[in-house]
Amino acid sequence: MDDHKLRVYDSMLGLLSNADNPTPLVRLNRVTPFEHTTVYAKLEWHNPFGSVKDRVAANLIADAIESGTLTGTEKLVEPTSGNTGMGLAMIANAKGYKLATPLSDAIPAEKRAVLRFFGCEVIELNDDLCPAPGAPEGAIQMALDMGQQPNHHNLNQYGNKANPAAHYRTTGPEIWKQTEGSVTHFVAGLGTCGTITGTGRFLKEQRADVKVMGVHPAEGHDIPGVRSVRQLNQTDFYTPDEYDGTVEIDNKTAYDLTLRLNQEESIIAGPSSGMALAGAFKLIDDKPGNVVVVIFPDSVFKYTSSVRKHLPHLFPAPAAGESSGSAVSDRLIEQLRENARNSRDLVDMGEVDDLLDQEPVLMDVRTPAEYEDEHVEGAINLPLEELQNSGGSAEALPQDKDQLILTVCNVGKISLTAMLLLKSLGYSNVKNLDGGMTAWMSEGRPTEP
Repeated sequence: MDDHKLRVYDSMLGLLSNADNPTPLVRLNRVTPFEHTTVYAKLEWHNPFGSVKDRVAANLIADAIESGTLTGTEKLVEPTSGNTGMGLAMIANAKGYKLATPLSDAIPAEKRAVLRFFGCEVIELNDDLCPAPGAPEGAIQMALDMGQQPNHHNLNQYGNKANPAAHYRTTGPEIWKQTEGSVTHFVAGLGTCGTITGTGRFLKEQRADVKVMGVHPAEGHDIPGVRSVRQLNQTDFYTPDEYDGTVEIDNKTAYDLTLRLNQEESIIAGPSSGMALAGAFKLIDDKPGNVVVVIFPDSVFKYTSSVRKHLPHLFPAPAAGESSGSAVSDRLIEQLRENARNSRDLVDMGEVDDLLDQEPVLMDVRTPAEYEDEHVEGAINLPLEELQNSGGSAEALPQDKDQLILTVCNVGKISLTAMLLLKSLGYSNVKNLDGGMTAWMSEGRPTEP
């Protein structure tokens, strides 16, 4: 029998969090700029499988079993940015299910490796860091397609109400009990938005004046597990009318504060925790009586590659004679992409009409099959591989190297690489459509089959 007081359990599933077995609240003492406001971090890596997503994973499976949609023999399918997949993998192991996880190859290698270690069938796709609904080659669409196969079941954290319900049942009651009803502000990073929506609804039912705040990253971000505003608008559980404020935090601010949390507070927080806390500091006024709870989704140990990229001063260059060319080359290429994401060469849907008035060459760099299925009206097809192998001699390339070119793919990732490649070939006026076909079609703009 599970005993939370003695910490003795019949199985690992007994460690799943609830009001009687909450994840810890830890007061922040050194990094906070506030004089009067008390800030607590809720440390979600104390869930049994390492993150806040354990709550969602457990409820997705429990709800499917209770509703009769799972009989015990199906293969589970879930598109993931890592943490939900990890929780699902371990709960599936305990309950005798197999799990397949379509995901983006932009997810940190550490997470992809651990998913395989946990027994998942990991299907890596050239998708956005956070899977985008509607992208025909993306993780969410693949999961939907796999879920239609015999003896498969797509759990779908992005559209399954068991996601926010998990936080309504556990996270909210824990915070209310732990703060003895004194919480005044709840802050969470915005990803699927299950955490903020489910927890926020519970807390506001207890006291209507509790402030619920959301924090999101900038467009083109590199903070796993959270979504930019454009990506949030594609998420079923993003309900901004229910929130009392939202704010954007950039990569540098998030990673710098993450480092401070580890070094000054001895809290092993990951980058989405630093982002959420930075947002709390921006959103909340310093007043006596404020009691703020910020969700810290997971620990830093899954993000070595991300930390290396954004805090390079922590990783000194190899000594003379060491084999470092490949690592240096990879970092330089990633830095080029990061610079491009933050440059004026990235065009969002709010800017695209002005650009189209200049009659650019619309260059779709996806595969011929993807292009033929549906593409931007008037676009030509020059697949990235063909562009790369042509050395600049592809027939589809304009002769005038000052010609304005707009590169397009499904989510804006492959076309970003194409833009850099075209610039290296001497094309001086190349732009990339941020969000790609997914953003274009979400606005109902004209396409051709």
